[in-house]
Amino acid sequence: MTILRCLSKATKPASVWKRQASYFSSSNACNVSSDRSKPKRAFLHLDDGTKIPGYSFGAEKSMSGEIVFNTGLTGYTESLTDPSYKGQILNLTYPLVGNYGVPNIAERDVYGLIKNAESERIHVSGLLVQDYSYHYSHWNSVMSLSDWLKQEGVPALHGIDTRMITKYVRDRSEVLGKIEFDDQPIELESPNSRNLIGECSITEPQLFGKGNTHRVLAVDCGTKHSIIRNLVQRDCEVKLVPWNYDFTQEEFDGLFISNGPGDPLTVPELIQNVKTVIDQGRKQPIFGICMGNQITALAAGAKSYKLPMGNRGHNQPVRNLLNGQAFITSQNHGYAIDDTTLPEGFHPLFVNCNDGTNEGIFHESRPIVTAQFHPEANGGPTDTMFMFDTFKSMMESPNCSIKASIPNPAVAPAKLKLNKVLMLGSGGLSIGQAGEFDYSGSQAVKALKEEGLKTVLMNPNIASVQTNAVGDKQADTVYFLPVTAQFVEEVIAKERPDGIVLSMGGQTALNVGVELHKKGILDKYNVKVLGTQVDMIMATEDREIFASRLKEINEKLAPSIAVENVPDAVKAAREIKYPVMVRAAYCLGGLGSGLCETEEQLVDLCTKAFQMTNQVLIEKSLKGWKEVEYEVVRDCADNCVTVCNMENFDPLGVHTGDSIVVAPSQTLSNQEYHMLRETAIKVVRHFSIVGECNIQYALDPVSLDYCIIEINARLSRSSALASKATGYPLAFIAAKLGLNIQLPEITNMTTGKTTACFEPSLDYIVTKIPRWDLDRFFRTPKEIGSAMKSVGEVMAIGRSFEESLQKALRMTHPSISGFTQSLPAGKSYPSDYDLEEALRIPSNTRIHAICKAFNDGYSVDRIHELTNIDKWFLHKLQYIVEHGDELQKCSDVSALSAETLKTAKSLGFSDKQIGNLCGSSEADSRSARLGKGIVPWVKQIDTMAAEYPAMTNYLYCTYNGAEHDLTFDDNGTMVLGCGPYHIGSSVEFDWCAVSAIRTLREMGKKTIVVNHNPETVSTDFDECDRLYFDELSLERVLDIYQLENSTGVIISVGGQIPNNLALPLHNNGVNVLGTSPLDIDAAESRARFSAILDDIGVGQAPWRSLTSLDDALDFAASVGYPCLLRPSFVLSGSAMNVVYDPEEMKAFLKAATELSQEHPVVITKFVEGAREVEMDAVARNGVVVAHAVSEHVENAGVHSGDATLIMPAQTLTNQQVDKIYEITRKIASRFSISGPLNMQFLVTDDNIMVIELNLRASRTCPFVSKTIGTDLVKVATKVMVGAELDLKELPTLETPHNPVDYVGIKAPMFSWPRLRDADPLLRCEMSSTGEVACFAPDVHTAFLKSLISAGFKLPPKGGNIMIGIQQSFQPAFLPTAKKLHDLGYKLCATEATAEYLNKHNIPADIVGWPASDNTCENVGIATKLIQEKAIDLVINLPNNNTKYVQDNYMIRRMSIDSQTPLVTNFQIAKLLTESLAKEDQMRPDSLFHYQKRATV
Repeated sequence: MTILRCLSKATKPASVWKRQASYFSSSNACNVSSDRSKPKRAFLHLDDGTKIPGYSFGAEKSMSGEIVFNTGLTGYTESLTDPSYKGQILNLTYPLVGNYGVPNIAERDVYGLIKNAESERIHVSGLLVQDYSYHYSHWNSVMSLSDWLKQEGVPALHGIDTRMITKYVRDRSEVLGKIEFDDQPIELESPNSRNLIGECSITEPQLFGKGNTHRVLAVDCGTKHSIIRNLVQRDCEVKLVPWNYDFTQEEFDGLFISNGPGDPLTVPELIQNVKTVIDQGRKQPIFGICMGNQITALAAGAKSYKLPMGNRGHNQPVRNLLNGQAFITSQNHGYAIDDTTLPEGFHPLFVNCNDGTNEGIFHESRPIVTAQFHPEANGGPTDTMFMFDTFKSMMESPNCSIKASIPNPAVAPAKLKLNKVLMLGSGGLSIGQAGEFDYSGSQAVKALKEEGLKTVLMNPNIASVQTNAVGDKQADTVYFLPVTAQFVEEVIAKERPDGIVLSMGGQTALNVGVELHKKGILDKYNVKVLGTQVDMIMATEDREIFASRLKEINEKLAPSIAVENVPDAVKAAREIKYPVMVRAAYCLGGLGSGLCETEEQLVDLCTKAFQMTNQVLIEKSLKGWKEVEYEVVRDCADNCVTVCNMENFDPLGVHTGDSIVVAPSQTLSNQEYHMLRETAIKVVRHFSIVGECNIQYALDPVSLDYCIIEINARLSRSSALASKATGYPLAFIAAKLGLNIQLPEITNMTTGKTTACFEPSLDYIVTKIPRWDLDRFFRTPKEIGSAMKSVGEVMAIGRSFEESLQKALRMTHPSISGFTQSLPAGKSYPSDYDLEEALRIPSNTRIHAICKAFNDGYSVDRIHELTNIDKWFLHKLQYIVEHGDELQKCSDVSALSAETLKTAKSLGFSDKQIGNLCGSSEADSRSARLGKGIVPWVKQIDTMAAEYPAMTNYLYCTYNGAEHDLTFDDNGTMVLGCGPYHIGSSVEFDWCAVSAIRTLREMGKKTIVVNHNPETVSTDFDECDRLYFDELSLERVLDIYQLENSTGVIISVGGQIPNNLALPLHNNGVNVLGTSPLDIDAAESRARFSAILDDIGVGQAPWRSLTSLDDALDFAASVGYPCLLRPSFVLSGSAMNVVYDPEEMKAFLKAATELSQEHPVVITKFVEGAREVEMDAVARNGVVVAHAVSEHVENAGVHSGDATLIMPAQTLTNQQVDKIYEITRKIASRFSISGPLNMQFLVTDDNIMVIELNLRASRTCPFVSKTIGTDLVKVATKVMVGAELDLKELPTLETPHNPVDYVGIKAPMFSWPRLRDADPLLRCEMSSTGEVACFAPDVHTAFLKSLISAGFKLPPKGGNIMIGIQQSFQPAFLPTAKKLHDLGYKLCATEATAEYLNKHNIPADIVGWPASDNTCENVGIATKLIQEKAIDLVINLPNNNTKYVQDNYMIRRMSIDSQTPLVTNFQIAKLLTESLAKEDQMRPDSLFHYQKRATV
């Protein structure tokens, strides 16, 4: 049965067509011109009377035809010259067309066939696209698509909502249309009544491959040249004859009937000729493709019918009914065979996996075989090219059966029968291994539970959704334990799982899996690895094995040599020649990798790399080549698809995690796209990957040469991006495949009908831009390279590159308005700024330098010369700049014409950006836009480019459209997500958002989520009723709120970005749920908040709101140094610093003022030696209804995000707790809080002072919620929507729910190794990138487990510990030093510290300073000892009075670079020392077990 591709169309606003046409009307308003010649306007007329305006870029000639669509992402040259499109107006669903121009169409190959096209001319009647590229870029192109169309007399329109047209065609069996110019009226005409085959067939026989062995008579119904080429390449002499040629008495070795256009019933003569040959009973085989399939079946006696819309595109999945194997095929046909009418002896051979239609037939005893699809695949995938080999085999052995002639895969293993599966998580977030694994793991757990399996999860990431204990999508048991071989073995011994998942936990899980395999632990406990097996994982991770395995299939890496020590690295580099690329084995995110121009650089980099791995690859540098990625999926039956291909904006040399990335690729031709796709599938099959795999290529920008960079036999950050970019849930699918479920058996979740065995079609472009936080680290260079430095990323969706890019840039930071030369966060260009250097060397701000270069008059060619960025991208960027320049000429935004304003919006300009350019406000710009009826259109992401109706509401907004894909009648509650992960706002806020969303849905409320972070669970389309993958800006949130007629917006669960929108949304009439935005604004303003505290009598450190540097100096003189500078409306202590002298005051105040330009900076007295306590709570109408108190291990001065938290608090007295409660009540009442809040307190022996109040959920929310077993965000969500609460069950201030039998400790996760030259000292400005938490019966074992989970290696018994402490710390540190000595550790110390310890009978060897003069001779230099691995732990405790500043920094930095554990905080050093005594008491129990015991 054919699945009907019908759905009632979304209601179209009555004025859509009228409004769109009005954009083209003349006006006296400001009109923006561009460097593009003004295109002529023309109209697309549909047969129902609809008239759609567009811009001409082809021949100015009216033409009529049947409108059809093609869902391919590339191959417009091949499609336009495919004779099967004769008489049709082709609507290309992928919106960006013309990017790679047109190659030399006249060029012929050695066989005399057209080399770069499929026939002698363009066959389509017309072409429809969304966005045409006026500037093409490709080494093999000689002209633009526009010029070619004009030469061939073919009309074409851009500016058409091609998705809308696709839906229109989808819902009707035939749509006639015409492209009409005003001065050339024509009538509509159906081509299907004509003999289109006769119109495009040759008139005289032609011979190809003369003298070849196998004589093939090929009937030309509209033959593609690639078909003839494939036959000739297989030693066939092809006699191509006209469609009506009588071949019934001809001698041949094989009869071939080609593809062609139209209705097969229009050529009865041909059908009769084929019938005659069949009836003759000849032994010579018959092979038909596309139209040839229909002709052969009709000749045999079957019937044909017109498909509702036809199958056209490059991603149609078909399945071989003889052996079950599935393939991705290229197709172009509007008619099909009814296989229920096949006569006796004939059977279906292939079936379409999506709509169930026939895709080929065969005869059970005679050599007759056909394919409805195109095995020659040009354009399209080459999966079924074996059909030509099958035809050849039948000619060589006519008696051979079809089943024997078609390649058969190995017998697929049965679905695994398992009971319990252990999944390893990735641990805390770090650079290179971030939230994408929370997303992946959550998807995998959901898939496993859907299959009825018990799931056990090991992951110490307390902030992740994945580690929730309750819910249908959660694991049955969660272990907050270090993901190490030791702990994993203990959990395996305890839980006895049947299977283990290694591919969802990043490099952490993969490396542990390899270790478990090598030690025989998996075999010992009979645990099966799901998906790709460990030996193949090792083959992909080990650079030497990887290279040798690729050679087995004649695939290549760049010239390279794997080495295991520095001398061999030097030797290899000399042999390969500089520059070389260094790549470390078993490392994620390019850790330990880099480009080396000199031997000195090589030695330095390899020395550091060998601290973390035992092998590196020295590789010839291909810097400047394009970098391209494919995400590949393969099942146990060898069914294999590529889900997404991506192209890096930056050329090779920048890690893909740090590059701007677009999906799909924009500058690859069909030949390049499918060459790399074919290679990806070949490689994945060779390595026996089961599940998901990522493959990265270097592609020569001026030829077809390429090299494989690497493959990742696991889910990666690119996998998360690809999943969100396409709507194809890779992790979910991969988990199913790991159970030996086959791809065709899995349903495509977005359609609910079609199969997951397909390759998504995109009718939009996705742009990913990384988010860096390098400005926090003063010494760290801002350059980016092969080692990843970004902490997060954003993903923007649009229907033009300009729209997508500008949206993405704004998503990275609220201070960025789009593609402008302004630097993020209000930073200024330095006075010695070298623009050409900034262009030449990739950095976190190079995209802004490119804009500056255009503004300074640089050409595209010059910028390309400096950056190696493809000119196609640069031309697009130049157009944004030029349009912005023209907008700037209009002094009043209200004077802009509708057409000009719509063009600006279609190029991604925001209201604020347009207002700034025209000297107007954002409000004025918005008012002008709405006044002209210009609104964004809401489109669905459906994986199928609208070919099938979408069952999900995965949405984005675009100005490149003409209708909405859905109606707006849910009136849901909006939840604003967290935006990109960055330091201070990470996975914990995604946890908060998901908790709020799930709570609303449990209450029966419709939910609308807005977020743009592809690494999050909140951006899974099945988490909410409507997901808008879009900007978290005032403009976009207002757009969605008004379109959806939302009941209200929750802004308090996504961190600082949505929280800062509270007052602007309120001022625009939005119903902000929870605490009043006026009170939120008062709490965020440091000065107003401090004044309120004074007013209600709550203690705080002395403070002042600053107006000048003199004001700050006067305050410091009054209260004494140190002081603390605090900007307003920031997260994670951005630009917050402790100041010790006037020079620091000047520098730090400048940074704080830049970040907080609209609000005064507050200065307070910094209270030294105070403890810090956190209160997370929920209040309702000013009364606290739930709370949790936690305590920092470190004294105040370390940002709370970098601090180690303990719960329950260990040092607070009852009186101090009561005082904290009293203050909390006062503040909750004064701010009338209804929702979540977080407060931080300074606690001294005799005083408690408030540090700050956050009227939103905090980063500690997941930790305290899971620790006490009460989800505070769930409670807060109920409060904000006015739901009932059961106070008896809640931890009110009167009835706290503190743990009794266990302690939870949250430890920070740092990424110091990736931040070159950064000083790993903790300050008031946050530095950590993630967090972990562990639980135990006591503080000490919980602390040890947390440290290990954060990547800290405990010193071995009797190990060497190096100590360096500032003099003032010495007395307090003495008991700690003695304890270390008593535990058997060998101590060494810098000179003064060693002398002090030895005086107190604590033996300590002296180590020398690395830079300063040493008074003692013949002592080991501290940094050298660390580098040589002679030291197992470094304790370095400086302060502002430290004398040897540079030496201490060098010691700390060498510890990081040498992977030596480092402690820089006195309280941590003390607790660590106490805890080491209990190292042997750590047990594999976790929170789940303690809470379970408490309820028994």
